[in-house]
Amino acid sequence: MSNNIIKKFQEAEILLNNNAYAEIKGHDDYDYLINELIEYLEENENDQYIITTQTIRNYQEQERARIHEAIIENPKTREIRANQETPYEIVMDVTNKSYTDGDIQDLNKYFNSRYEKLKKIIQENPEFKKINELKTTKTNIDNLHTIGIVNSINNTKNGHKIIEIEDPTGTGSVIVLKDNEDLLNSSQTIVKDEVIGVSGSTNGNLIRADEIVHPGIQRRPIDKEMDFSIVFISDVHIGSKQFDEQAFNKFIKWLNGNYGNEKQQDLANDVKYLVIGGDLVDGIGIYPNQEKELKIKDIYQQYEEAGRLLGDITDIPIILSPGNHDATRLAEPQPALTEKYAKDLCHQKNIEMVSNPSVVNLDNIKVQVYHGRSFDDIVMALNSYTHADTDKIMRLLLEKRHLAPIYGERTPLASEFEDYLVIDEVPDVLHTGHVHINSHVKYKGVHMLNSGTFQKQTEFQKIYNIVPTCGQVPVLNHGTFQMLNFNE
Repeated sequence: MSNNIIKKFQEAEILLNNNAYAEIKGHDDYDYLINELIEYLEENENDQYIITTQTIRNYQEQERARIHEAIIENPKTREIRANQETPYEIVMDVTNKSYTDGDIQDLNKYFNSRYEKLKKIIQENPEFKKINELKTTKTNIDNLHTIGIVNSINNTKNGHKIIEIEDPTGTGSVIVLKDNEDLLNSSQTIVKDEVIGVSGSTNGNLIRADEIVHPGIQRRPIDKEMDFSIVFISDVHIGSKQFDEQAFNKFIKWLNGNYGNEKQQDLANDVKYLVIGGDLVDGIGIYPNQEKELKIKDIYQQYEEAGRLLGDITDIPIILSPGNHDATRLAEPQPALTEKYAKDLCHQKNIEMVSNPSVVNLDNIKVQVYHGRSFDDIVMALNSYTHADTDKIMRLLLEKRHLAPIYGERTPLASEFEDYLVIDEVPDVLHTGHVHINSHVKYKGVHMLNSGTFQKQTEFQKIYNIVPTCGQVPVLNHGTFQMLNFNE
């Protein structure tokens, strides 16, 4: 280790005195500190070629000043926000409503809840007002309409597709014939555990599908009136070495009316709400060897840092939902963050802690907040989808009316008495995160918005060629999508 430390400074043509060497050697992550010190020296003290303990102190002072710089709100912004109303309502929050004993009866209740909720939505379709229970499909029925949960999906040697479905009365095997090309193609996005409606006929053994329907959403003829702006972020990952503090500080300054050109400052003055969709911090022990990529290795200190950074935003409501890196249970639905880990954040008066998922009504704009862990399962189940296809995945979830339809894969789902991940009512905005890639598409009147990240590309992402959109912040401005880039 000693030779390694000295060698790194020699390669940078920098000397090191004994006291500084001892301090660096005792650091938890000396490799990271060495790189930071070399960069600091090159940028700030060009006439110095020896590292002393005072050099280390100067570097640490600059870091503290840079990270915790006081961001004072622009007087114009303060005046505007002092006179504006910011009404909001928490429509759905599962915190303290989530119950399960983990036994098989709970699992039955969970899937019955899913089935009944989505069956009700499908039956809004007049063709499915009256349905055939699956126990009755063992006889010949020419004009059949049934609804079931998908148990399995298989392809036959002849190119047909067999989908086994189940309802509370029994099971049935649905065949999609290869000659029905349109239906066969559309059935490629069916996944296990979703609820579908099938119309067709049965000979007592197989149900021949003529049409397969999803709960779906109706196209909205008129957009809701919106005379303000909402900012959406997620995947900040405070505590990671790759957390882009400089870009995040610029973002906070902009939100307080102190950054950007006149047009951008006017946009900041129009903001009434900030929605954070999970992974505020990088967490601890989320994946193997994570500690090597952490700048802050203590979960309490990560949230203290988050509290300091968000503490500069005082005049607008902040809706804060957790993600899989946050300090709450991993199984979805995830309850809101609590004082146990995030004391400072919980005490900040303008922060509203909500669950993942949750639904909030922001001045008559209904926002469904979901971190997006189920994207992993969709990508694994459907070969034609990648993590970059966030718009396609969100559209799929809206049509299935479920945020995490696949049970028992990478996304841990709690077998609750009620399935809280069903999209009961269609939102005005679906906000997701998780994949670190910004996207926005308007689908049937719904803004499908995936916010990016404030974490630069990690080693894991390099392996899978995932390029995050770091420091780019989406804003819904009077119903129109805008993107601000704080890396520029």
